[in-house]
Amino acid sequence: MSAELLFYIILGIVFINFIFDQTLDYLNTKKFKDPIPAELDDVYDEKEYKKSQNYKSDSNRIGQLSEWLSFTGTVLFLWLDGFAYVDELARTYTSQPILVALLFFGIIALASDILSTPFSYYSTFVIEEKYGFNKMTKKTFWLDKLKGLLLGSILGGVILSLIIWFYQLFPETFWIYALIVVAVFSIFMNMFYAKIIVPLFNKQTPLEEGSLRNKIETYAEKVGFKLDNIFVIDGSKRSTKANAYFSGFGSQKRITLYDTLINDLEEEEIVAVLAHEVGHYKHKHIIYNLMISILLTGLTLWLLSIVVSSPLLSESLGVKEVSFHVGLVAFGILYSPISTVTGFLMNILSRKFEYQADNYAKTTYNAKDLINALKRLTKKSLSNLTPHPLYVKVNYSHPSLLQRVLNLKSK
Repeated sequence: MSAELLFYIILGIVFINFIFDQTLDYLNTKKFKDPIPAELDDVYDEKEYKKSQNYKSDSNRIGQLSEWLSFTGTVLFLWLDGFAYVDELARTYTSQPILVALLFFGIIALASDILSTPFSYYSTFVIEEKYGFNKMTKKTFWLDKLKGLLLGSILGGVILSLIIWFYQLFPETFWIYALIVVAVFSIFMNMFYAKIIVPLFNKQTPLEEGSLRNKIETYAEKVGFKLDNIFVIDGSKRSTKANAYFSGFGSQKRITLYDTLINDLEEEEIVAVLAHEVGHYKHKHIIYNLMISILLTGLTLWLLSIVVSSPLLSESLGVKEVSFHVGLVAFGILYSPISTVTGFLMNILSRKFEYQADNYAKTTYNAKDLINALKRLTKKSLSNLTPHPLYVKVNYSHPSLLQRVLNLKSK
């Protein structure tokens, strides 16, 4: 195979991925105006449903514009040997392979962020503001952006540097050492993300004593779930949308409630939501997801180790000198059809896990309060009640609201 042929294969994959995503988006938008299913007719009244449809349409339009710009920019960048240009630019500052790679990806990431930021800004301060969701100030927006860039640069830079260092020492078996690094990092982040990363962006406080905490602790004791850490996060600092999540395991496990969730739901509904989260823990979903993620990362790194040293990968992107970082980019595009398939399978598994957690909540608490909570949260966020089934299968990590309600009502 020639480098030119490989280039056209890479270009073809970019086109196919884009067409596939656009087709799914089109099918989904055609469902926006479908009538509300009978099981969900109490979620919106006519005025609210119209508002929900308008919100979906406005969000979709800005999303489409962003996707088209990204696609056009990627094709032009490939066609004009943009990766070769960035590689040469990085090499004007240093010849050390690790530093070249860090500069290479840093330049690309910064350029990508510059292009995407106007869309993020518009979405936050125009669309989300228009529909009453945004509570973020411009100062918070830019601080979040800066913190995210710094955090991504530090963590991503350290991991990339270690992988390239292992590659230089052990060209054929570096993937084993790289996998160990990724696995340790993933486990560490799962355990301590809430303690280390979240405080950089949000304030977390223990749930105060009172009726809600008593009900949560009573439920936890009933199902044999040792729970010492219940925190409230100031989600209202950025949005009116609500959430709750479970993180960590062992002594580091904790449940975090958004303050918006506490404000929007009745206490019994909040306990039902927490029962769902406890279901994830009882079924060991966090551990399973972590193990599968590490295995898939191992597969990816192993395949990378087989081809990354091939001159074809670098040459296909216009770079004559074999470079790990350029080969990584070419491999990433070539691997994307596989990652689409694995992502599809992971979403199937994730939806199965959500059903299991719902069933746990149904049997240990009750279905009615969880259904009411899901409907309230859907209404509050103007979520889509009629997504296209294929769009759900490919993109949803959770079942649709209708699917969850039908499952919770079943015996």
